Amino acid sequence: MRTTGSREVYRNPWIRVREDAVEHADGSPGVYGVVEKEHFALVLPFERGGFWVVEEYRLPVERRVPGFPQGTWTHGATGTPEELARAELAEETGFRAGSLRHLGHLDLAPGLTTQEFDVWLATDLTPGETAREATEADMTCTFVPEDELRARIRDGRFPDGPSVAGYGLLLLGR
Repeated sequence: MRTTGSREVYRNPWIRVREDAVEHADGSPGVYGVVEKEHFALVLPFERGGFWVVEEYRLPVERRVPGFPQGTWTHGATGTPEELARAELAEETGFRAGSLRHLGHLDLAPGLTTQEFDVWLATDLTPGETAREATEADMTCTFVPEDELRARIRDGRFPDGPSVAGYGLLLLGR
């Protein structure tokens, strides 16, 4: 498939949607929608045999969703992937990581979006104050033992795809 043209369909400070005209391998024309978003960090805060998990209301699915701390830089801010991971961990949980280990880099949904993410394991945690954004005002943070996390993943009570993928990277590295 090759792109023969592109036009912006929508934009706001967090997202850009474009529509690409494409030519398939057989020569037939087509159209493809692409969502462009900034890359994000996902952090697995681990201590005492378990993880700190955040939960917040997610408008697209109209329910509260648990997952690991994750996010992008606020509009206009920049830094390294590790700095982003440290910032998101502190912002959402209040914890500062004495040790941060990179577990991998993944595509979020390559058939839909340009967004990618880095996965980090945070250990040697020191508690502190959160600095949540207004959109995270309803966020909670709770400790979940690893056996309980596995049970939640199995029965659908921990459905955040990037969080489950990040946990999978941790398991592969053990």
